[in-house]
Amino acid sequence: MSAGTVLVVDDEPAIHRFMAPALAANGYEALRADTGGEALALVANRNPDAVILDLGLPDMDGKQVIRRLREWSTVPILVLSARDREVEKIEALDLGADDFINKPFGMGELMARLRAALRHRMQEKGETPLLRLGHVEIDIPRHRVTRAGAELKLTPKEFELLAFLARHGGKALTHRQILRAVWGPAHEQDTQYLRVYVGQLRAKIEPDPANPDLIVTEPGIGYRLASD
Repeated sequence: MSAGTVLVVDDEPAIHRFMAPALAANGYEALRADTGGEALALVANRNPDAVILDLGLPDMDGKQVIRRLREWSTVPILVLSARDREVEKIEALDLGADDFINKPFGMGELMARLRAALRHRMQEKGETPLLRLGHVEIDIPRHRVTRAGAELKLTPKEFELLAFLARHGGKALTHRQILRAVWGPAHEQDTQYLRVYVGQLRAKIEPDPANPDLIVTEPGIGYRLASD
């Protein structure tokens, strides 16, 4: 039984020769697009479960593909690109990409990121009120967080921040996305403010706050809540 259909959008034949059998080995059916136009048509006609997208396409920039897809589709988009500038990652994520992976890449990491993106999209469709991350449980309706069974005392804003990260578990979120969602558009540039709250949360939920493994920093971009 297939784990889902994944559209690979890249103009390098070598990438497709590598990706198709690798995806098949992990239970996915691979679809191929060499241009942005082909990708948009295939998403519309085949409705894949996820898209792995290169930014350097012959007919349009990959960020334009993300922008156009997000006008009507919520399909998970993983950007796979040799562009490693932070501004490229931030633009792609702000446009609606679910993750960004640099070339060259390890297949194990790519598959883990793909699974996380698919889990996140399933949660969005039918969000469970109780979210678990290792020893931490987040009860959204009751505004209650426990660690190894012991209730944690979080401020309302700390809880809102943790709940937002948890709803997007495994997804890299930019500072701007987090600040806009938790504090509002007027605070989109208050990255130091966010850093303070993340530090407070880590002190309460991380086994070792100095070496966090739950709230992970994406350097220059934002944060990611680790996915199981």
